[in-house]
Amino acid sequence: MDPLLELLQQDARLSAEQLGAQLNRTAEEVAAEIAAKERDGTILGYQAVLDPEKANDTGVLALIEVKVTPERGGGFDRIAERIARFDQVVSCWLMSGGHDLAVVVQGSDLRDVARFVSEKLSSLEGVLSTATHFQLKVYKQNGFLSHASSTGGRLPVSP
Repeated sequence: MDPLLELLQQDARLSAEQLGAQLNRTAEEVAAEIAAKERDGTILGYQAVLDPEKANDTGVLALIEVKVTPERGGGFDRIAERIARFDQVVSCWLMSGGHDLAVVVQGSDLRDVARFVSEKLSSLEGVLSTATHFQLKVYKQNGFLSHASSTGGRLPVSP
């Protein structure tokens, strides 16, 4: 991967000057490359990675495995793009294994996710089945360990 992109993934708050110093380039060169990567869609956006417990996020996150019928001439792409357009969908991936798509959905509560699955996702033409898994606790997210889960020591051992 491009060293500039690696640095941005680790910490997108680094300034062009800081990035340039690490890459032995000028701040202007780095800023121009970042702008070009934003224009061409290489960089899709920037966001903070939050600890849901500390941020008092009471929402529900679910991973939904979806089995679909591929469309003639479009394969999995058309149905995946339709699913990805729903506001509740955080991520959508084509997967190997027993299901075709993995869809990450954010909802206000369990019923909200259940409504999405029953009223929107399952009713789409081409969706054969779904399996929903709810997130219970975050230990690591987007490469960051959750500080709420780290104890800093070893686990106690008892006979």
